[in-house]
Amino acid sequence: MKTAFELVAEFRDAQGKGASRRLRHANKVPAILYGGHREPRALALDHTKLLLMLENERFYSTIINLKVGDLSQAAILKDVQRHPAKNAVVHVDLQRVLDDEKIRIKIPLHFKGEAGSPGVKKGGIVSHLRNEIEVTCLPKDLPEFVEVDLSAVDINQMVYLADLKVPADVEIPELTHGRNSPVVSIHHAKAEVEPEAPAGEAGAAAATPAAGAAPAAAPGAAPAAAKPAEAAKKDAKK
Repeated sequence: MKTAFELVAEFRDAQGKGASRRLRHANKVPAILYGGHREPRALALDHTKLLLMLENERFYSTIINLKVGDLSQAAILKDVQRHPAKNAVVHVDLQRVLDDEKIRIKIPLHFKGEAGSPGVKKGGIVSHLRNEIEVTCLPKDLPEFVEVDLSAVDINQMVYLADLKVPADVEIPELTHGRNSPVVSIHHAKAEVEPEAPAGEAGAAAATPAAGAAPAAAPGAAPAAAKPAEAAKKDAKK
């Protein structure tokens, strides 16, 4: 079985929140190894080395050679729990891998041909709806990634899971269950819409008189045009 990474671990017996806290203070990460028709085993990993491996995309989607002392076990990474505020790993789940049993794992999608696609040449925008897919296969058939070719995708077209080219012995569980989800699309760029003025501003603008217009009369006041007529009547009486 081909492995891409070697991860050194040690067994740990103490468990619980207090034991995990002590491990983290010692720059260790609590982990669990399960599957393979054997009992789960609690492990401890070196935090610094683990962080370096997690920076590599392939670490998430390839088979790992897990070493504990003189023992070696093929495994895959199933879950990583990270600290919400710090660059720190809180816990890791690993699953044993057997040569004759299929594994279920997420692998990345690699997109190519975007710049030369008909849709992009017409001014379309590429939207990646998925960056990875889950596959099932035997360990020997596990691909490092699945390539998505956009060189023939036109505007307002999508690439679906069923359009992906995977090796013959690799299955996509979503398709098996009848879910043919979209993976990537090329669509028109949305036209910019001029923002509308808030209701308060629109009302203020309507209330402001145009240049040269006479100001509105105050409530209860006589119209401005009537004032000269009243003055004329007074002059006639005199």
